[in-house]
This record gives sequence, structure tokens and C-alpha cells, in this order.
Amino acid sequence: MSSPSPPNSASGDCPGPAATPRIVLFPSAGMGHLVPFTRLAVALSAGHRCDVSLVTALPTVSSAESRHIAALSAAFPAVRRTDMDLRLAPFDASSEFPGADPFYVRYEALRRSAPLLLAPLLAGASALVADIALASVAIPVARELHVPCYVFFTASATMLSLKAYFPAYLDARGAGQHGVGDVDVPGVYCIPSSSVPQALHDPDDIFTRQFVANGRALVAANGLLVNAFEAMEPEAVAALHGGAMVAGLPPVFAVGPLMPVVKLGETGEEQGNYRAWLDAQPTRSVVYVSFGSRKALARDQIKELAAGLEACGHRFLWVVKGAVVDRDDAGELNDLIGDDEGFLQRVQGRGLVTKSWVEQDEVLRHPAVGLFVSHCGWNSVTEAASSGVPVLAWPRFADQRVNARVAARAGLGVWVERWSWEGEEAVVTAEDIAEQVAAVMGDEAVAEKAASVLEAAARAVADGGTSHRSLAEFVRRCRGGTAIHTPRVKF
Repeated sequence: MSSPSPPNSASGDCPGPAATPRIVLFPSAGMGHLVPFTRLAVALSAGHRCDVSLVTALPTVSSAESRHIAALSAAFPAVRRTDMDLRLAPFDASSEFPGADPFYVRYEALRRSAPLLLAPLLAGASALVADIALASVAIPVARELHVPCYVFFTASATMLSLKAYFPAYLDARGAGQHGVGDVDVPGVYCIPSSSVPQALHDPDDIFTRQFVANGRALVAANGLLVNAFEAMEPEAVAALHGGAMVAGLPPVFAVGPLMPVVKLGETGEEQGNYRAWLDAQPTRSVVYVSFGSRKALARDQIKELAAGLEACGHRFLWVVKGAVVDRDDAGELNDLIGDDEGFLQRVQGRGLVTKSWVEQDEVLRHPAVGLFVSHCGWNSVTEAASSGVPVLAWPRFADQRVNARVAARAGLGVWVERWSWEGEEAVVTAEDIAEQVAAVMGDEAVAEKAASVLEAAARAVADGGTSHRSLAEFVRRCRGGTAIHTPRVKF
């Protein structure tokens, strides 16, 4: 099996410095959005010799974001940073959106700040690439300044299809309808109500308001970038290109999987010595368990997961998260996993449990890792695909059930659809977890299919591959070498 090449490396067709485009990247919040933006920044700067500025909002919501931004600056000084102070657009989130996810609140702060802050940032810019969460506010500002605005969708092409089609779905249902049923996305497939992000079932949720506004705005962009590749999501990519889903959708550039380029560089003690532990394990013997940087499992579910990992009979590396925002994660490891009966002592040597940050891409590329028990955040799915590690999908919220279906359909792994996610009362039992882990670890066919996904990812980002060509075409448009899409929507 070969590994994907560095991020969409240059193909030698770039003109000299006089034609270098200046591209401003404007991410929102959370590692799920920031990480692909930094990967795109390096692909454009190092791979396609663009002048790239990354807009960062300070202070960040999480400490992981702060570390990642600092690591990017140290490793790639050519990617310029522009820091923003969000106090320019204060609002009382606790009264407007009580109990809202802090990352969605940050989206809203950025949305309200964008009109004030973007104008000076875009002076002399060839293009703005705005995060999907900011699309409806960034596009009109860029248009006023006569700067082409592209939207970067950091999740799957299938989810982008749902995003683009969802406003039409709501319009067809008419006023007075409550809840969301199955959504049959033209040219893709029917997304069942049970897989639609939980927040979208509430029309007044802060996320729903943003989701719909941004979905409606997509036709006004000059183009859409998505961190996906054709071989993994052929129906969705074809539907986005075909125009049957949404009239007037601009050109879509599938540029994924964007490859990891930045390591956070914690000390060995902070890493829980996971590198040395992995080095001591046999090939494909370790189950890696992580549910991402955004959500923590409920305590009763954590306890069942611990018992299931103990009973599965395999070695495991488990990253435990205890809070939505890592700065609030002050609990001791024993307390987080409810270790009243000596779990950590019993699994010592066979299992490594940590609440510290790990370099996930590095873990997945380690030869000792044979399975990834994942929430199916899109960064995790693309990293598994780029490493050829099978996924046992256990989605928890938002787009993760959509992503789990993508992974399963592509042959990257297995999704146990009956397993509950956030908001459902059922707890997945230790026995069920142990049985599924053992079954997937023992299935050679699953490993072979995941290896074929790796090969497809490698071809996509290699010189001449579909994703490499898409990113090169985007850069050519930023240089002014291709006619610019004229949006149909007026603001």
C-alpha cells in the first residue's frame, strides 16, 4: 500500500511570482474547521505557490486551536496570519441563545463581526475563501469589494449536498411544518430523518438558522471547495457538478483529502508516552478509540465503553474527553471513566488510556493500529482513509451519521446503525461493543477494503489526480486565467 503524496503538490504549471494570487482564508471555529483550513493554506502556499493569509479569531474557543495555530506559524511562516479581536461585535449569547454550543456561539460572533472586519483584510486580495459557517455574511461583503468569494466546506461532499438542497426541501414542505423527515437529495440518496443533524429538527436552534442561511447563500459564491474526493463519494460529487440538485450552483472543487502538515509538538509526558507504547505493539494489533475534540460521552456510556474494551481481548489506545471545550476538561482520568473497580490497573500494558491530545494522523499511520473506533467527524474519516485504517463508526451528533454512511458505502469500515447517538436514551452495552470490535478486528476483508480506499485517496491527491487537478483549477481561477462564475442571487 502506498501513502498519499504531500498535499496536492505543484505540477509545474504555475507561472512566475508576478502572477502569484493573494488568497485570504477565513475559517470559523473548532478543530473540525480549523484543521482543514490550515491544510488548505499549506497546499496553496507550498504546493501551488500562492500568497496565503489565514484569518484567526482570538481568543480561540479551545486550547487545541491555539496550539494548532502556533504550530502552523512556526512550521510555515510563509502562511501569513491576521488576528481578529471579536470584541468588535459583542452580543449577549446567554440571553439570545441560552445553552447553545460554545462553538456555534463563536460562529455567530464571527458572522456579526465579518462585515466590519473583512473590508481591510481583502484589500488587494485575489480571492476570499470563507468557511461554510460564514458564507451568507462573507459573500456579500466580498462582492461589494469586487473580490471573488469561494466557500470551503470542510465536511463530506454528501453533507454539502444536503446543505445545498436543504433550503429547497424546507420550501417544498411549506410553512407550519415541524420537524424534519427523510431528505431525498436529488442525485445522491435519501438521508433518513434519524441521520439528519439533531439541531436541524428545531427551526429555532442557532445552528439551524446558520445552516439554512448559509445553504441559501451557496449559489451566490464564485465556487465551492470541499475536502472530499470523487472515488469515495462518486454520487455526491457528480450531483454537485451536475446542476440537477440546485439551480445555479457554482463550480465545485473536490480537493480532498487535504493532508496533515502540522504537529502540535507537546512533550512526551503530555502525550502520555503513546508513541513509545505504540512502537512496542505488534502490527495491526491496536484498536484506537477517539470521539474527537468537540463532544464528551456521557459517564454511563464511558463506563460501558471501558468494560467493552477490556472484554474485547485486543490492545487499545483510548483518548478520553470529559468536556465540550478542552479548557473546561479539568477532571482526573480515574473520575472520567468511573474507575472504582481498578480498570486502569487491569488493562495496564494491554491498554493505554489518556486525556491528553494525540497526533491522530500519526497514530493512524502507525503500523500497530488495526482499527479506529470513531465518531466519524469528517477530519477523522479522511485521516482514516488516507491511512488505510478500517473504521468502526459510532457517530455522536451533527453530520456524523451522514459521514458514517459515506465511510461504510466506500468500504472504509462498518457502521452499527442501531447504536445510539446524542439525545437518544439508549446506552450501547459493553457486550455489544466488545463483540463488534472483535468482529471487525478479525475480518480480513474489511482491512482489504480499507486498503483500497487508501489507494484511491493516494491517486486523488497525486499529480494528475482528480483532487490535484481541482485545486490547480481553483488556483488558475484565482489568477484570473478562467472566466469567473457570475452568481444569480442578488443581495
